[in-house]
Amino acid sequence: MSSPLTLVLTVVLVGYLAVATPLLGKHSYDRLARTRDQDPTAYRRMFTLWSAELWALAAVALLIVAVEPNLDAADIGLVLTEPLDETLGTIASVLVGAAVALLVLRWLAARSKPVPDQRSFNHLLPRTPVERWYAAGLSVTAGVTEEIIYRGLLIAIGTGALGLSKEVAACCALAVFVAGHLYQGWRGMLAVALVGFGLTWVYLRTGSLLMPILLHVLIDLRGLVFTPQPRREVVGHTG
Repeated sequence: MSSPLTLVLTVVLVGYLAVATPLLGKHSYDRLARTRDQDPTAYRRMFTLWSAELWALAAVALLIVAVEPNLDAADIGLVLTEPLDETLGTIASVLVGAAVALLVLRWLAARSKPVPDQRSFNHLLPRTPVERWYAAGLSVTAGVTEEIIYRGLLIAIGTGALGLSKEVAACCALAVFVAGHLYQGWRGMLAVALVGFGLTWVYLRTGSLLMPILLHVLIDLRGLVFTPQPRREVVGHTG
C-alpha cells in the first residue's frame, strides 16, 4: 500500500471482516432465533441491518481502490475480460440452468419437501410475503457486495500488498469469507466453503467478478427465497 490512508482503511476493513463480522453475525442470528416468534419485526430489522452493513463494507472496499494508485477496477475484477457476445452467451446459459433449478425448487416447496442441511440457516428463511422480499434483497446485496469484498479486494490485497500468489491469496480470502458465516455452525460453514471455492475458481478462471456475482445471487436466492420453510417445531429447536 502506497499511502497511509490506504493502509489504515485496509487494516480496519480486514480486521472487521476477520473478527467483527463473524461475532456480530452470530450474535444477531442467535438473537433472531430467540425473538423471532415473539417479535414480528425482528426478521426485517436484522435483514435491513445486514444489508446496510454489507453495502457499507463494499463502499470502503471501493474507496480503498479509489485512493490506492496501485489498484484499479481491473485488479478487483470489475471488468469484462471476454468479448461481449461470449459473456452474454455464458450469462444466458447460466440463467437457463438457474431457471430450471428454481422451478424444481418451487415444485419441492409446493410439496413441502425440505432441503437437506437447511438447519444451519433455517431462521433466515422467510415466513411471509414481506419477509420474502427482504430475503430477496439480501440475496442480491450479498451476491454483489461479498464478491467485491472477499473475492475482488481481498485477493488483490493478498497478491499486491502481501506478495502472495493468487492461489494463496484466494485461500486466505476464502477463509475470511467462511469465517463470516460462523452463525451457521460447522456444517453450514463447510457448505459455504464449498460454494466459496467454486466462486473463487470461476473468478480466477475468468478474471472478472461478473459470473461470480451472478452465480452468488442465484445461489442465495435459491437458499433463502426458494427453500421450503421447515416445520415450525423444527425451527423452534434450532439455533
